[in-house]
Parts: sequence; C-alpha cells; structure tokens
Amino acid sequence: MARDSAAARVKDGYTTGARRLATHAIGGLARTRVTPDFLTALGITICGLGAVAVYFEYRNEILWYWAGAILFWGGSLLDILDGALARQSGRGTQFGAFLDSTTDRVGEAAMLAAIGLVFARHGQEFALGAVFAAMAGSFIVSYTRARAEALGLKGDVGIGSRAERVFVIVTGLFLAPWGLLPWAVYLLNVTAWITVVQRIVSVRRQLKQF
Repeated sequence: MARDSAAARVKDGYTTGARRLATHAIGGLARTRVTPDFLTALGITICGLGAVAVYFEYRNEILWYWAGAILFWGGSLLDILDGALARQSGRGTQFGAFLDSTTDRVGEAAMLAAIGLVFARHGQEFALGAVFAAMAGSFIVSYTRARAEALGLKGDVGIGSRAERVFVIVTGLFLAPWGLLPWAVYLLNVTAWITVVQRIVSVRRQLKQF
C-alpha cells in the first residue's frame, strides 16, 4: 500500500509539474490567435515526422533515432500545451477535446508502427510482436479510462498513462543505437498491461461503493 502511495505521489507530482510549466509557457500564446486545435494538428504532424525519421535509422542510427525522439517528444509536449491553451484562453470546445484525445492515439501509433518496421527490417520478430502487444495495450489503457469516465467514475489511475508511455518511448529511442530499443518496448508492455489491470480493479471497487 505504501509503495502504491509513493508511486501515486511521484506520478501526481510529475503530471502537476508538467501542467504548471505548460500553464506558464502558454501565457503569451493565449493572447494570440493561435487556437488549441492548431496546436493539436501541429503536435500530430510533428509526431508523424518523428515516426518518419525513425524509419530512416539505417542511414545513421544516432542521427535519425535521436531526431525521431526529439520530434516525438516535441509533438507530445504540444498535447499538454493545447489543453493548457484551451483552459487559459477559454477557446476550448468539446470537439477540440475529442480531437485532442483522438490524435494522441494516432501519434503514438505512428511511432510504434515505425519502430515495428525497424524491427522487421532487422529480423527481430519477437520485438516486432511486442510492438503489436504494446500498441494494443496503449489503446486499451485509453479505452478503459474513457469507459470509466463515461460511467461517471475516476479512470486515470495506473502507472502507465500517456505521459509515462511517451517517456519510455523517447528514452528507448535515445538508447536505440546501443540495441536497447526492444527493452523499452518490453517495458512499455509491462506498464501498459499493468495499468489496464489497475483500471479494471479500480472501476470494480468504485462500482461496489454504490
């Protein structure tokens, strides 16, 4: 129980700190004509470019893996900024929130697909299978949250939310030239599927309270 509480405090601190930083950074942008939807579109575009960069790793591993990592991190950071801009500028809409959540999945799937193509190129079949499992796990993590919140319950529990998955992927890409990318994918699987179980258990507990 104490371990779970400590992990929850670290996770909350990380998320709260990131949101606070985003709120400060977005102050000037809120006074411009830039919309949250524009940041969402820009973020998915940058994530897509990061996926393309990773595909070209065979030309120069350090250059293209690291370029992909930086682009994916930058595009994912805009996921925080678009929400902060929507809250601070008052220009957020229900469609914008829906679009934001949808494009988050697309950006992550694009990067995992690129990583899968790299594994296929190098004949790493087990790692390729792990990519498919990680992609399914990340989607189910998001789905369990959406279903829980549709029931009026808390659904954002667990150790492997999107922020943590982005961190694992980016770290794996930076370490990829030394052959550690498959291990990042394995870790991504562990955190994603543990989170699925955590959210199922959490929803069951909450429903029992009614």
